[in-house]
Amino acid sequence: MEFSGFLQIAITLVLMVAIVPFLGAYMARVFQFESTWFDKLFDPVETLVYKLMSVDTKADMDWWGYARAILISNLAMFVPVLGVLLFQGSLPLNPNGIPGMTPDLALHTAISFLTNTNQQHYSGETGASHFTQMVCFQFLMFASAATGLAVGIAFIRGILGRSLGNFYVDFTRGISRVLMPISIVFGVVFLSQGVPQNLSAITPVKLTDPYTTSTTTNGKTETSEVTTQKLFTGPFASMESIKELGENGGGSYGINSAHPFENPNPFTNVIEILLLLAIPTSLIYTFGIMAGNKKQGWVLFGTIFLLFVSLISVAALSELNGNPTINSVLGSANPNFEGQEVRFGWSETALFATATTGTMTGAVNGMHDSLTPMAGFVTLFNMFLQVIWGGQGTGVAYIIVFLMIAVFLTGLMVGRTPELLGRKIEKREVALASIIFLVHPVIILIPAALALAIPGVAANSNPSFHGLSQVVYEYASAAANNGSGFEGLGDNTLWWNLSCSVVLLLGRYAPMLALLALAGGLKAKRPVPETPGTLRTDTVLFGSVTAGTILILGALTFFPVFALGPIAELIANQAAKTF
Repeated sequence: MEFSGFLQIAITLVLMVAIVPFLGAYMARVFQFESTWFDKLFDPVETLVYKLMSVDTKADMDWWGYARAILISNLAMFVPVLGVLLFQGSLPLNPNGIPGMTPDLALHTAISFLTNTNQQHYSGETGASHFTQMVCFQFLMFASAATGLAVGIAFIRGILGRSLGNFYVDFTRGISRVLMPISIVFGVVFLSQGVPQNLSAITPVKLTDPYTTSTTTNGKTETSEVTTQKLFTGPFASMESIKELGENGGGSYGINSAHPFENPNPFTNVIEILLLLAIPTSLIYTFGIMAGNKKQGWVLFGTIFLLFVSLISVAALSELNGNPTINSVLGSANPNFEGQEVRFGWSETALFATATTGTMTGAVNGMHDSLTPMAGFVTLFNMFLQVIWGGQGTGVAYIIVFLMIAVFLTGLMVGRTPELLGRKIEKREVALASIIFLVHPVIILIPAALALAIPGVAANSNPSFHGLSQVVYEYASAAANNGSGFEGLGDNTLWWNLSCSVVLLLGRYAPMLALLALAGGLKAKRPVPETPGTLRTDTVLFGSVTAGTILILGALTFFPVFALGPIAELIANQAAKTF
């Protein structure tokens, strides 16, 4: 069992690495405006879109113009979506008669999908109509992913000394040339595997065993004939592909990809993992091509890949060893199956959990609240760092910012002027990088402390260490634009909806603005010619320095939370087994 589980993980990782050079090279062609397979198909459509939007495709934007375009377009999308959520009960394509959301829940949900987070304080099958799922959620899954992708590309251009480009052009090409074609293909794949795609309220499903046996309240056993079961279905195959590819994560069902209608079998499970990893891993290779230094791209990829594999190993071994208290009762070691879908088991659950929190996707194929302490540690660790592949577009930008910090620190230690890609790293760049890193712990730790300190607010279902992790996880998920949760938390309350809405906005837009300002500043700098004394960043040695910088800056910032949460829970579990 151990061998087959680790073999499944290894095969998935090999497939992931195989995708990177192909998709990475393709995205480089798309955003460097080179010829692609889809030019004849999409050029006329894009021309029409630009004309309708009155976009001058030849007009380049400075960093503030790019940021302003993001904020204006996102606001224009937010307002109608909020209206639909409030009044979905009166709108068409609502066969189940789902009422409109309360104002605080509608606000949180609209912001959550707008920010590519998809944090759900409602249950998918009972909280959103078919109209809402298609017109609001699926639309924002494309739009929010394309926004993040555009920011990542603009950042790469800026640090290379090029024009940041035009947001509307990058946004449109991200949807038409990257997200839409891949989503259509895999939407058909999911449909072929049994994921529903219809507008029905319910679908009758024939049961393998037409009889059900039940025990009545007076202790009698009764057997009745039941030939069909009615199950909630909807337009979900088309949503499933962009849910993973765009690092969205919001599920049509409350239990997300643990539901057989979202994730029918082990084949679709592997497809989902590869889809959510595809773009953030490949963008690092795209960066290498755009920089004219593929070796730089592979060094960064290898650095993050080794961290990723290490974290998968921790989560997988923890889930394989299971709960020590239960094992002591049974007298043998057993994997953790509580809260897991048995079709996938401990290995695929651990891999999915590590990948979905590493990529800021948030989809789940098991309940993270049921993970063993160290597997839960891995999910929190990923969201605290945001660079174990990271978010759509922004992930590669954060990785480069860590590279910048590593260059700055190394330059100080060896007495050289810090330079990255031919540009000096000075006070302004370090200040903006500090904002990017400091916003994250502030918007997680302060609201978490308030929620735990105010009586009756936290709504956590577990006491002690795990209860602390539940609360911190929710804000970490919101701040990292991830969206997954320790679902024992009673999060559909006024406090959680409003406080998470604030964290969602700050976690999305504050770092984005800082990234664009950083890119704009580096673009304006005069390039510095390379000399024998220039510190090279495309070596294995410097990759190790970057990894150390990531671990030191990321891990130490949140170490008290780790110590009081999953690490303390692990120690408590071990003590319970011993005594």
